[in-house]
Amino acid sequence: MSGLELVDITKRFGTVTAVDDITLTVADGTFVCLLGPSGCGKTTLLRMIAGLEDPTSGDIRLQGERLNDTPAHRRNLGMVFQSLALFPHLNVGENIAYPLRIRGGSPASCEARVRELLDMVQLPGVEQRAITQLSGGQRQRVAIARALAVSPQLFLLDEPLSALDAKLRETMQMELRQLQQRLGITTIVVTHDQREAMTMSDQIVVMSKGRVEQMATPIEAYRKPASPFVADFLGQANLIRVKRADNGASFDGGFIPGLEVPAGAESLVSVRPEDVIVTSSGNGPVQADVVFVREMGANIEIYLDAGQERIVALAAPKSHGDFQVGARVSLTLPPDACVVFGAEGAH
Repeated sequence: MSGLELVDITKRFGTVTAVDDITLTVADGTFVCLLGPSGCGKTTLLRMIAGLEDPTSGDIRLQGERLNDTPAHRRNLGMVFQSLALFPHLNVGENIAYPLRIRGGSPASCEARVRELLDMVQLPGVEQRAITQLSGGQRQRVAIARALAVSPQLFLLDEPLSALDAKLRETMQMELRQLQQRLGITTIVVTHDQREAMTMSDQIVVMSKGRVEQMATPIEAYRKPASPFVADFLGQANLIRVKRADNGASFDGGFIPGLEVPAGAESLVSVRPEDVIVTSSGNGPVQADVVFVREMGANIEIYLDAGQERIVALAAPKSHGDFQVGARVSLTLPPDACVVFGAEGAH
């Protein structure tokens, strides 16, 4: 049986529709990221799953049981808020034990469970430490331990790593993913960080304007985006308007040999920067001028103008002799790396 089912979920605040008719299924034991820009409805959706908001319409089911009328504290889930919401007047052990004690746990059982959870999140022996004495990463681990204290069926996190610096955030991404895999707990994380979603999840739910644009594995969403929005939001993409031509597709500035697109109206083509082939000479199907070069350490970003199109390519580090600003270069856009959308943005 599926772990979590959302069926035709809609949430309106007055005349504003925050979540618009969403249906999706999250299988038991999977790690899912709700990904999208600010205001797309991902946190509202998470809060409805948690029982902190009531849907205007639709059903929320966990293991087949309808949860709409079940209050948050009876839904058997753990939640980590963006603010962490740790109690500053309680020490680490007391914070973690709080949900156990309000459920009637004995002092001895609570103490044992706190030690077990602190070992799990790699913070052994800090039960007596004040919350104010912890680093950001340590507070994050305490919030995770508290959410897991009651062995929930569902683990929900609302942008849990957004306040951490970049290096610590990447460390916590790996730790959180490893912990989820070890426990096998169904986990849903809200994030606007594409790298975070790609790093941690089994499935990504890409949202825009209250609706789901695509639910897929990270690599499928990246390589086979369902819409121009997904292509552009998840990583970086060149979106080029093309028309059907003999043996390929053409645009103002070049030609993509072998690419099949519908006849008639323009189509929109997405191609990732790492798939664009740049050569310093020759008569390739696209001629372009280098307008900007950005060193990225492991690679180089090359910004090029091909007719009316701005194209970004990603290349391995090499001397700048080939890619000086102002140089004329040839581009190849491999047809098997292109995703074709219709004029309205659909496949």
